[in-house]
Amino acid sequence: MLIEEFFDKITGLIAAIRRSQTETIQKAAEELARRLEGGGILYIFGSGHSHVIAEELYVRAGGLIQVKSIMPHELTIDLDMEKSTLMERTDGLAEIIYATNKIRQCDALILVSNSGRNAVPVQMALGAKQRGIFTIALTNLNHSKSVASRDKSGKKLYELCDMTLDTCGPKGDALIRVPGKDYAVAPVSTIAGAVIMEALVCAVVETMLSHGVEPPLYRSANIDGNDDFNKKAKEALKEKFPELRDLFSVF
Repeated sequence: MLIEEFFDKITGLIAAIRRSQTETIQKAAEELARRLEGGGILYIFGSGHSHVIAEELYVRAGGLIQVKSIMPHELTIDLDMEKSTLMERTDGLAEIIYATNKIRQCDALILVSNSGRNAVPVQMALGAKQRGIFTIALTNLNHSKSVASRDKSGKKLYELCDMTLDTCGPKGDALIRVPGKDYAVAPVSTIAGAVIMEALVCAVVETMLSHGVEPPLYRSANIDGNDDFNKKAKEALKEKFPELRDLFSVF
């Protein structure tokens, strides 16, 4: 049964991520923890379906408060799928994103792209290099290394970022080959990306605690009393880092 094959293979994929990515996740967490402890913000960008991963870390129960997702509507599929696909391949759009987001050198940026080949994520990475912004790529190396870049630089995301986290998925993303057919089903980049991102949050929290720093975290707004808790937690963060006051509309 395809469903049994899916459960077996998705379990195997998560095991592969655990084996191959844990060390890199921990190293990334150490860098991110240092930046958050100094009042930095973790930005995360993804276009197309990758925006789901960008949204995964933003204002979540048990999630870090110092996170901002960058999700321009032109690059998400909620309005127009064909348009977002074309926009992702558009030269120069990354500079508009930088112009409308106040990303500082003390911050960090996660760039999410399964293929890592399209113009916008590649140019986001190039723009980060020019601005001295620390970057982490979340991408599918198996896929990305098998295709050519669509950006004029000829580069792909994993070749430009300071660190790379690999979702370990198959080329084309779909995991399950359908018997007797020339296609596969069950794309796994969202599952794999979410697993890696939440593992990263765990590692960041643990690292901050090991430094004697209490990590600012959201609690579920659907549990009584937590709206007040979250409000006070954000106010405390602004008291600790006054420079965040002008940026706090992003939270």
